[in-house]
Amino acid sequence: MADERQLWLLRHGATEWARNGRHTGSTDIPLLAEGEAEARQLAPVLTQKHFSAVFSSPLQRARRTCELGGLGESMTVMKELQEWNYGDYEGITTPEIRRTVPDWSVFTHGCPNGEDAKAVQKRCETAIRIALDAPGDGDVALFAHGHLLRALAGTWLGLGAAGGRLLILNTGSLCVLGFEHGNRAIVRWNAPANGRF
Repeated sequence: MADERQLWLLRHGATEWARNGRHTGSTDIPLLAEGEAEARQLAPVLTQKHFSAVFSSPLQRARRTCELGGLGESMTVMKELQEWNYGDYEGITTPEIRRTVPDWSVFTHGCPNGEDAKAVQKRCETAIRIALDAPGDGDVALFAHGHLLRALAGTWLGLGAAGGRLLILNTGSLCVLGFEHGNRAIVRWNAPANGRF
């Protein structure tokens, strides 16, 4: 039953750019050793759970997190889970952007030659629909990226992708979206990758 299915959101482990605060959209950089350790710490929880489907962003940092988290053999790549397209802001930090665009936020301003919240919300709506329509009666795991998963949670809650601005999401973390009396809700958010859940 679709209103009982939970979506498990897994943010990839640490990368060099994530640690430096650089916007990492399409740049396909690997996990740091620390990021691989974060991903491995997800395995004790994830491998004890039955998932009807496991989806990952096409980027290696998400796919590798899925593999090290113990779900690689079940993984299907979903292009909608790719990180926000930062356009001209790829590789640049928020403080650097705010030197020329005060109060800039990816959720409110978008990115020149990239995506805005409306475009990302359409991708999130598609990803949610695919996850809810997956065959079987188990939950669904989604391996992706910080801004995309925050936008997906905002979309899930009816706040739109821009609602993701209200949520913090660390690398190697686990979140669960579900239902409470038929309403979409957050079951758990930003749980650390430490093997305990």
